[in-house]
Amino acid sequence: MKKGLLAIILIAVVAFISYQWAVGFNNTAVELEANAKTAWSNVESSYQRRNDLIGNLVKTVQGAADFEKGTLTEVIEARSKATSSTIDANNLSPEKMAAFQQAQSGLTGALSKLMVVVERYPELKANQNFLELQAQIEGTENRINVARDRYNEKVNSYDIHTKKFPGKILAGWFGFEEMARYKANPGAANAPEVDFDF
Repeated sequence: MKKGLLAIILIAVVAFISYQWAVGFNNTAVELEANAKTAWSNVESSYQRRNDLIGNLVKTVQGAADFEKGTLTEVIEARSKATSSTIDANNLSPEKMAAFQQAQSGLTGALSKLMVVVERYPELKANQNFLELQAQIEGTENRINVARDRYNEKVNSYDIHTKKFPGKILAGWFGFEEMARYKANPGAANAPEVDFDF
């Protein structure tokens, strides 16, 4: 009888410890996943700020009488594509991340071209509204970079937690999957070519 009671107590203690470990793993994974999703929302918020500023920049530039309409059209179209590309934080797949990044990169390229073209317009370079918007956009680009880095850090913490053994087993049982990271554009490591011929 004593052996049977001791066995039951031992099984109960092991079951309780296992339960507490599984609950602890699950709760930590939920918290890390939520932190990564919040960080992604901050990335989108930074891009939204940039899109809003670009709208004001375009209006300011349109005031220059002979400014190249093709350059402005390119920026407006790229902004439209970028603002229509969003990702649900619950579905951050690598494919959706790549599509989002491609839309944002198109806007970055169009905006860079706009800034180069502006160099030929001294009245724009002297316009206080333009200068303030340009400074805000530069600051926002830095915010975007910081937000992307923070997102990747949060995803890294989540992925480490859910991929280490023995947590990897529980992650599969509880449905925790690897999250997509924000990656650099292909060729981003290469220095861009600067062409001042129009």
